[in-house]
Amino acid sequence: MKETVVITSPLGNIRLVAADGFLLSCSFTEEPVTEKINNLFFLDIISQLNRYFDGDLRVFDIPVAIGGSTFQKKVWMEVNKIPFGQTASYQEIANALSKPTAARAVGAANGTNPLLIVIPCHRIIASTGELTGYAGGLWRKLKLLQMEAIDQPGQQYNLGF
Repeated sequence: MKETVVITSPLGNIRLVAADGFLLSCSFTEEPVTEKINNLFFLDIISQLNRYFDGDLRVFDIPVAIGGSTFQKKVWMEVNKIPFGQTASYQEIANALSKPTAARAVGAANGTNPLLIVIPCHRIIASTGELTGYAGGLWRKLKLLQMEAIDQPGQQYNLGF
């Protein structure tokens, strides 16, 4: 049975959906915050997200279960390999998948990532260095990248406008 909670974060409310001990979705929302959360699984996820936002967690340890096509799952698995504080381009992900002409398809798959932050699709940027596309909004993508730039002081990102 699916369960949903909404938590607060420095970047706005986050909606978490889980079932059978697996996180299914993590997305930004305007929904109101859940008043009382007793579920230990959600409490662990919330703890990890809080530690991430505080700069104390760089790698999540959350069991996830996501749908999607085989290609989408391959993209998300590759995106999940990008270390904290680093970025990769859509083209680099396509090349890593041995599909050098699939940069746009990588972008499309990245745009349907159901686990924002947990699968760090905010770390994908255009080959030009521009920040393009993020389901949570470009301003959040920029804030997440700035927050993670601990390893790259002074890193600048081009918003493309």
